[in-house]
Amino acid sequence: MADKTANKKTGNAFTNNPLVKLIGVQKIVVLLVLILLIVFFRANSTAFGKYSTLLSIMDYTYYLAFLAMGVTFCLLTGGVDLSIGTGMFCYAIIGGYLITHKDMPVIVGILVTMLLGLAMGTINGLIVTRGGHAPFLATLCTMMIARGLGAIATNSTSVTWPAYSAANGWTRRIFKITIGNTKYPLGLLWVILLMIAFSVFLNRTRPGRYITAIGSNEEAARLSGVNVKNYKMLAYMICGLCTGLAGLAYSSAFQSMAPSGGGGIELNAIGAAIIGGTSMSGGSGSVVGTILGVFIMSVLQTGLPYIGLQANYQQIIIGLVLIVAVYIDVLKNKRLAR
Repeated sequence: MADKTANKKTGNAFTNNPLVKLIGVQKIVVLLVLILLIVFFRANSTAFGKYSTLLSIMDYTYYLAFLAMGVTFCLLTGGVDLSIGTGMFCYAIIGGYLITHKDMPVIVGILVTMLLGLAMGTINGLIVTRGGHAPFLATLCTMMIARGLGAIATNSTSVTWPAYSAANGWTRRIFKITIGNTKYPLGLLWVILLMIAFSVFLNRTRPGRYITAIGSNEEAARLSGVNVKNYKMLAYMICGLCTGLAGLAYSSAFQSMAPSGGGGIELNAIGAAIIGGTSMSGGSGSVVGTILGVFIMSVLQTGLPYIGLQANYQQIIIGLVLIVAVYIDVLKNKRLAR
C-alpha cells in the first residue's frame, strides 16, 4: 500500500509561495515588524519622522551592523563571541589615543584599530579551536582582557577621535558626509556593500558553505573532509575584523569613548542576528536577516525615548524582544528536529 502521506503538501499557500520561499518567512516577518514599529513611533511622535531622527538611527545602525554581521559567522558555527562590545571600544580607544595623544597619522590609528580586532579574533579562534574551550567562556575571558587592555593603554582616560571639522577628521566623513547644510548617512552604503559581500561569501563560496555546515553538524562536516578547526578560526577572525570596523564606525558617530564602555552592546548585536533568523545552535542564518534584525534594534533604541520611555524601560523592552526571538529560535529547532 502506497504511503498516503507521500504526496501530502506541507505548509500553506503563503509559505509555499515561490517568492516567500526565496526570501524566507522569517525575513518577511521581521520586515513587517520593522515597518509596524516605524509606523507606531511615527503615529505617536511627529518628531520621530524628522530627518534628524533618521540620522540618529543610522548612527546606531552602522556599528551595530558591523558587530552583528561579524558575530553571525560565529553563531553559524555554533559558537559566539562575547568580547565584541568591549573589544570595539578597546580597539577604537587605542587607535584614537595614538592619533590624539601621540600625534600619529590617522591612517595609523585606523590600521591599529583593525589589526587589534583581527588579533583578538585570532586569539578567540585559537582558544576555541586549539584550546578546546567553550566559546562562551573563552570570549568572556577575552572581553575582560580587552577592557583592561584599553584602560592600561590609555591610562584610563576617555578618547575622542578628531572632530569632523578638523584637518584630520576625515574618518567621520567616511560614515556621514555634509553637502551644503544637509548631512547624508554615507555609512549605510558601506553596510549594504559589506552585507552583499558576506552574503555572496556564505552562499557562493566553499569556505562560507563550510562555516554553515560546521554549525549544522560538526562531526558530519569533519567526516566529509572539512578542516573544522581552520574554518572555525576563520569565522572568529572575520568577527574580529568586523569588530575593528565597528570601532571606527562608533568613533565617527559619537564624541568620546571610555575604556569602561561597550559592555552589553554585544548582546544587542547577538540579539539582532537571532531576530534576523540566525540560530543560536548554528547551521542556519543569513547576513541579510541579521541586518533586518539590526534595524529592529536601532529603531527600538531610537524610538522608545520618543514615546516617553527612559533608559531602564528601554532595556526591559529590548530584553523582552530578545526573549521572544530566542523562543522562536527554540521552537524552530524543535520543529526541524522532528
